[in-house]
This record gives sequence, C-alpha cells and structure tokens, in this order.
Amino acid sequence: MKPLRLLPNNTFTSTSYLKHYALQTATILCGLLLTASCSQDREANSATLPNHDQVALDTATIPAPAPDTQAVASPDTAAALATAPETTAPDTGYTYPGPKPLPGAILPHKRILAYYGNPLSKRMGILGEYPVDEMLSKLDQEIENWRKADPVTPIQPALHAIVVTAQGKPSAGGKYRLRMTDKMIEDVLAMAAKRDAIVFLDVQVGQSTLQEELPRLEQFLKLPQVHLGIDAEFSMKNGGVPGRRIGTFDAADINYATKFLSDVAKQHNLPPKLLIVHRFTQGMITNTENITLRPDVQVVMHMDGWGPPALKKDTFRRYIKNEPVQFTGFKIFYKNDTKNNSRLMTPEEVLALKPTPMYIQYQ
Repeated sequence: MKPLRLLPNNTFTSTSYLKHYALQTATILCGLLLTASCSQDREANSATLPNHDQVALDTATIPAPAPDTQAVASPDTAAALATAPETTAPDTGYTYPGPKPLPGAILPHKRILAYYGNPLSKRMGILGEYPVDEMLSKLDQEIENWRKADPVTPIQPALHAIVVTAQGKPSAGGKYRLRMTDKMIEDVLAMAAKRDAIVFLDVQVGQSTLQEELPRLEQFLKLPQVHLGIDAEFSMKNGGVPGRRIGTFDAADINYATKFLSDVAKQHNLPPKLLIVHRFTQGMITNTENITLRPDVQVVMHMDGWGPPALKKDTFRRYIKNEPVQFTGFKIFYKNDTKNNSRLMTPEEVLALKPTPMYIQYQ
C-alpha cells in the first residue's frame, strides 16, 4: 500500500484525494479488525510459559488458535506458580553488559515507561483504547506511581505504536503483514509531543523480514525521539500463519536491526537509539550469545508474556535474566494480567526483579 502523504500546507488538492484517503483508512481498519478479537481479549493464559504451542496474540488481526493447542505448564513452572515468593533476591551486583553509554543515552540514566498499542484500534492496547487526552492522563498517573516507587530514577514517558501489524491472511503482497500509513505514525508523534515522550515504532513482520520493513521507517527513525521495537512472536521465518504458532528471530536478525539503527544514528549525528526485542519463550530468540552490542544502540530484552505474578517472574528469570543481553524490560497487561482472579504486579514488585527492568510497557 502506498503511504499517504500530506502536502506541505496540510491541505488536499482534490475530492479524489479525499476519497483516496478514506479508502486507505478503511483498508487499514479492515486489516486491524480482520478477526475482531485482539490480544487483550484472546491471549492464552500460557503466554508466559515455555515450550507451548499457543501464541500470545498482540494484534487485533490474528485468527484464534485451534482449541486443541492450549498449553500446559511444565512441572517446574507449575511448581513456581505454587511456591514462588512475591519478592526476589537482593541486588546481585549486576552491571549492564556492552559498551559504556554514549552521551545522550537514555539508559540507564532514566527508566522508560511506555503505553503500547495502535491508535486505529481500541483492542490492541491502551494507546488506542481511549481518546488521546484521556490516554495521556492515564499515562501521567502511571508515571506518578512509578516515581513514588522509585524517587531516584527519572521517568522517560514513551508511546510504543505497532506500525507493521501481523495478519491472519496473506494480504500485503502475501507477506501476512499490514503497514500503517505515514499519517498514522505522524499522529503518534503528535501525541507524544504533548508529553515530551519518545516514540517506539513496533514491527510485526509476518512472512516479511526486517530487511524489507526497516528501510521504509528510516524517515522516522532519523528523528532523535524515535526508536524501534521488533516482535519475534510474529516473525514467521519458516512460513506459516502468524498466530498459529510462535515465530522467531535469530541473533543475526537483531544484529541487522542494531546495525541499521547504528548507521542511522551515525549518519544523522544522533544520540544512541533504543531497540526493544519482545520475548516470552525460549525459541523466540535464538543464539543470544551472538548478539552484537554497539555503543550507539541500546538493546532491551523485553518480557512480553502475561499471567499471574509468579508466572511472569518465572518467565523473566528463564528468558531474560538467564540469557542476558544488555538492558531488561517488563510488560504489564491491564486486562490479561487480571484474568482468573489474578492481579497486576505493582511497581515495587517489578523493581524487585534482578536485573531491574529499565523499560516498562503497559498494554
């Protein structure tokens, strides 16, 4: 789909252009609502469990998994659910791997707190669930909660927008992905400017690749406040339909992304870029020991599963702490984390995790 562009004076030249805009918007909305129910309504309770077949859906575009694919907790994870304490061990003296942060780096000087979703869908996350001003007010309150829990570390507000969404049908040239328009991204940038927030552009490649998707986003990534997220869950490297099974990225894919961001930062003389990598199973990211850390890109391995606190902590330990890369992230689901009489983890509980997450995302 050809991106929609506004003229310099933000006016349209003809009625036909208006019709083109309306048609393009309708096409995107149809793609976003292809199967009506989204991650917040349909993610499997096992999203944070290892070695399962049912995917934790993060878009409104993915078909429901077959009924017989529901995962079962492994014995050690089941034991963790029953016995895991609500606090973690004292600080282990962890220091961040990789090069010393360059001037202008956000981490670890600030903790990032992001609202996630797509502004065209109320069912893909809080970013699009409420009117803009109400959403930003909720973000303000969440930031205040974190400031109270950790008065020492400044908070950097962020909006994390899905700008390439995985699809349940072979749309968009058979790639099982739908690209949002430039106009949608510009709208998110305008929202973020109201709070001096940084922006993450999140990519679900489907059967496409990062090599195909990232160059189109360079026009935005060259802005100092814009960063990148990549979602391995929907990277169908070996074919298949997103949502039917969990996808994967290898260290080589992540190295491509960091090299791309590094080149952008150098070319435009920017402070270090951030790369958020979603993960909640073993197979989602392979060969982590081969990930190349670069001084002008900061990598966050982000725990992206949902469930009760003990299960989320167990997943963080297995796939984030036990396979360290650089910085760590943690996701809170306003709806899914409260299913089955469970509850949201508090900022204090997340801060007790080691390594302490420096990127916090709410969906």
